[in-house]
Amino acid sequence: MMKILIFCISLAFFVSAQAQTYNTALGLRLGLSNGLTIKHFISSKSALEVIAASRWKGANLTALYEINKTLSGSSFSWYYGVGGHFGYWRGNNVSPWFHTGDNYTVIGIDGIVGLEYNFSETPFNISLDYKPGLNLIGYSGFWGDEVGLSLRYILSKK
Repeated sequence: MMKILIFCISLAFFVSAQAQTYNTALGLRLGLSNGLTIKHFISSKSALEVIAASRWKGANLTALYEINKTLSGSSFSWYYGVGGHFGYWRGNNVSPWFHTGDNYTVIGIDGIVGLEYNFSETPFNISLDYKPGLNLIGYSGFWGDEVGLSLRYILSKK
C-alpha cells in the first residue's frame, strides 16, 4: 500500500486540473476495517473527519482533526492529522491477539496521513490513507495496520 501512496503523490505533480473544493463529503472506507466516513471542512485548510468502522465482530468510532494541503494546483491534496477513538471488540477467535470469549473496550489516540483526489467532473473524491492508533485504555498497544481507501460523495461545495 505504501507503494501506491508514493505513486499517487508522484502522479500529483504531473496532473494539471483545477482542484474541486467542498465543505462536506460522505462515503465508504474500505480496508482491514470497513465502514462509513464523513469529512467536513471547518476552514480552508482544516477538516474534521469521523470514521465509523467494523472489525473483529465489533465497532470503532474515530474522530480526527486534519490539515489539508493542495499539491501544486492539481486535484490532489495531501493531509495529516490527529484524533481519538473508542471501540468494542468481541474476542471469539476473530483475531490472534484476543483471548477466546473476552470482550474488549478500548479508548485511544490516532494519527493519519493520506492523499485525496477530487474528481472535477463528478461530485466524488477518493482518498488513500494510513491511520495508526494507540490504545491507551482497555486492550492497550499500538495498531499500525490501518490502511484505508475511501470513496466519498460530495454533499456540499464551497
